[in-house]
Amino acid sequence: MNVRPWRLLTATTLTCALVAGCSPADAKSEPGTQTPNSDRSSQEKVSSELESLEEDFEARIGVSAVDTGDGTSVDYRSDERFGFASTLKVFAVAELLARTTSADLDEQVTWTQADVDEAGWTPVTEKHVDTGLPLRDVAESALRVSDNAAMNIVLDEIGGPQGLDAALEDAGGPTTEVIDEEPELNDVDPDSSDNTTTPKAYTADLQGLLDSDRLPEDDREVLLEWMSDNETGDPLIRAGAPEGWTVKDKSGHSDGIQNDIAVVYPPNEDPIIITVLTQSEDPDSEDGPALVAATAEAVFDSFA
Repeated sequence: MNVRPWRLLTATTLTCALVAGCSPADAKSEPGTQTPNSDRSSQEKVSSELESLEEDFEARIGVSAVDTGDGTSVDYRSDERFGFASTLKVFAVAELLARTTSADLDEQVTWTQADVDEAGWTPVTEKHVDTGLPLRDVAESALRVSDNAAMNIVLDEIGGPQGLDAALEDAGGPTTEVIDEEPELNDVDPDSSDNTTTPKAYTADLQGLLDSDRLPEDDREVLLEWMSDNETGDPLIRAGAPEGWTVKDKSGHSDGIQNDIAVVYPPNEDPIIITVLTQSEDPDSEDGPALVAATAEAVFDSFA
């Protein structure tokens, strides 16, 4: 991985687009567009900086972030569609947790070698074809190591991609279009909304999981624990966060797509919900992690 640490922006080089007191659904996303109550110079500066990052990395960036304490938000291309890749696993696992009891999660589930072969990345499930695992361990594997076969098993438990799509829509998020399971969910046609979302919608979906009416507290604690300390997230949003901030994330990567979504905890403050979705012009680019980290650093500087 060719990470470019020199591209990470310092806290003094970038301020962010601030929209005081509005929700992610209220803010406009076009680069350079002023939202009500925003500081024009800050918006222009963040737009300029992110446009420069897009030029440097030959990529498109989408951002939506909200401070759950005061409602301050940050948006850049937040109404544009991006492929979500494996970040979708957060919502599949959350839906599984919401539908199951602890006893359900202790049930042993099995799969076939064909399931593993078809899924692609399977660091956990490929080792347990003969014995299976408790559903709880399968769900954790989908988040912690992004195991694709584990994701497909979770989807099977909640009615497949269509079941997850319906659950998100029922929760108030009709924008995210879940069509396929792994690995096909990584396939994105620029002329179709299939397997895509927008940063604004995704942040709203993730923020919704903090509501006890959407996900009971015990289940939410499990979900956030499984999103913690994952190695796949180390070079992404976590790398752009200030020292002492806790990042609980889920990454997603396929070809030119490099994404990360997270619940981020500044010390003694309410969490910040952040979505960073990127699409490189070069499907073989290895610079995605550095781009996500630089983008996250810019956003967090605005909330500091």
